[in-house]
Amino acid sequence: MSNCHDTSAQTASPLAIMDVDAPLIALAGQPNMGKSTLFNLLTGLNQHVGNWPGKTVERREGHFDLNGRSVRLVDLPGTYSLTAYSPEEVIAREFILREKPSVVIAVVSAANLERSLYLVAELATLKAPVVVALNMMDVAAQEGIHVDAQVLEAALGLPVVPMTASKAVGVRELLGVVQDILSGKPAPRPLPPEVRADHRKVLDKIETLIIAHVPEPYPHNWVALKLLEGDVEVTRMMHTALPNDVWDVVHDVLRLHDDAFLAVASGRYEWIGRMVRAAVARPRVGQIGMTERLDRRAAHPLWGLFILAGILGLVFWLTFTIGSPIQAWLDEQVVTPLAGLAAGALAGAPFWAQGMVVDGLIGGVGTVLTFLPILVVFFAAFALLEDVGYMARAAYVMDNLMHLMGLHGKSFLPLFLGFGCNVPAIMGTRVIDSWPARLLTILIAPLVPCTARMAVVAFIAPAFFGANAIWVSWGLVLLSLLALVSSGALLNRVIFKGQRSAFIMEMPLYHIPNARTIGLLVWQRSLSFVRKAGTAILAMSLLVWALSYLPGGDLNTSFLARFGQLIEPVGSWMGFDWRLTVALITSFPAKENAIATLGVLFGNSPNVGLANILVASFSNASALSFLVVTMLFIPCMATVAVTKQETNSWRWTLLSVFLLLGISVAAGAAVYHLGVLFGL
Repeated sequence: MSNCHDTSAQTASPLAIMDVDAPLIALAGQPNMGKSTLFNLLTGLNQHVGNWPGKTVERREGHFDLNGRSVRLVDLPGTYSLTAYSPEEVIAREFILREKPSVVIAVVSAANLERSLYLVAELATLKAPVVVALNMMDVAAQEGIHVDAQVLEAALGLPVVPMTASKAVGVRELLGVVQDILSGKPAPRPLPPEVRADHRKVLDKIETLIIAHVPEPYPHNWVALKLLEGDVEVTRMMHTALPNDVWDVVHDVLRLHDDAFLAVASGRYEWIGRMVRAAVARPRVGQIGMTERLDRRAAHPLWGLFILAGILGLVFWLTFTIGSPIQAWLDEQVVTPLAGLAAGALAGAPFWAQGMVVDGLIGGVGTVLTFLPILVVFFAAFALLEDVGYMARAAYVMDNLMHLMGLHGKSFLPLFLGFGCNVPAIMGTRVIDSWPARLLTILIAPLVPCTARMAVVAFIAPAFFGANAIWVSWGLVLLSLLALVSSGALLNRVIFKGQRSAFIMEMPLYHIPNARTIGLLVWQRSLSFVRKAGTAILAMSLLVWALSYLPGGDLNTSFLARFGQLIEPVGSWMGFDWRLTVALITSFPAKENAIATLGVLFGNSPNVGLANILVASFSNASALSFLVVTMLFIPCMATVAVTKQETNSWRWTLLSVFLLLGISVAAGAAVYHLGVLFGL
């Protein structure tokens, strides 16, 4: 095996025009097999690699050069089988059947071969050439598992290439096998599983009945197997394709053997058992692997909660220790002097031009861009947790607490993802099988403090509370989670009548995190933030500046001031003046806009940063109230849009918005008056 992939497989720009005549390769595999890692390695595309089931929902496509030849590569959604139980499975199989890729690379885990091979058992029955990428050899060795790739290859009748995609080990050999197939070298003949013996004649009878009526491009033997298996999509298709008299006969056969899906599954599992017995050597009885040793604490019902709390605390500590000082330095040493230079350079320009650049552009967008070091710490921390395999343990230990809301630990996975961004968190609820549980998770997901909210906290908390900022931030997160649990319990009791659902999820093995994967994720999310700053936040900053300038150039008589003064009575309940109230409202397009708006409204002094101006303008009680409301306020525009998309209902979407509006105003008012009472 090689320690790096073939130099002939060079990274190509994702923006380049793809050659539609180039050979097509499909990457297929179950979740957590390292499929997306291999895709990133070959194409160089910055695709996020999840570490829990259901993260990859859409197809990803790229290309790379193989021995001077352009090759298209499609990363199919992670799927456990090719039976139509989910949209991901339908997408994967329809692509293979209709697009007819030149090669299908089936990525399996050497550390969990029994589960991995179920998808291979189905792929082996299709016409497309299949190559098995036996990934995670390092994780298998770490658990004391040895897989003999040559024996497995002989048993499967398919090429098997051992590899570790996270370290680029074995990729050269994999590309060599792919090149042989593309060059016309005869592919090995697969040895797929058979239906259990007591149903083979039934399968033959169905195949004989339908063979003349199966539509292209579906293989008749595969369609017959899917009918026997009870596949809903295939059954619907053949009901339409078959003449009525033939369908009646087929339907009668299927009805007489309505347990046939067990015979199909049994045949596959017997086949998998033979493969594993032939090729896998396990550790001796009593030997404990690393995953089991770690899970004795990380997945413990009590200690696991302490570990999770400690990990979250460590993330915040790193943020304030590393990110906040850099952010403060950028604000004081870059943004503020830059505003002074711009003011000097535009001294002879019209007042509106100077104000637009200094207050609108630099004061708004420049201040928001100083958040980047803070966000990089958040992104890196959660990418590390995701990549190492801890996310599933966090969901497991949270299962009991989730039950307070009528949910289960699987709901914690998208909620945990919300610490990065609420938008993918809501989309991630697709992994939840129960619709009431999924809907409830969507409604409460915006209460998870995303990095945008935390960036506002990381800017304001150190300025007002100094060394106590970490405890203030920790308290704000706990308040958000308390609001989440309370709201979830209330909604479940009032709307969903206390419904509960079962909890079944996969616990992936721990593995050493891959720096390249984490780096790609941090880069992708950071770039997305910078793009947002250059588009949505820039537009909002300039709009806020224009409203603060017009009609006569005086902030106190501007359109924005009039609007702010109109709604100031509501803000006063929470200790806000009209400027803080307006800043809060402008956070709807993007939460970072709150700081951008304050930057515009308070301007930039050549010698004083925005944080210092805010400290001189507001009390600690008002600042704490503003932070509480920011953490609980209505979700951003993108979150509202994806809530409407996932629920397909304005009723549920507006319920989410007004629920958070009520919670945030009530909490802000309570915190402000308590703060005043205790002399903050």
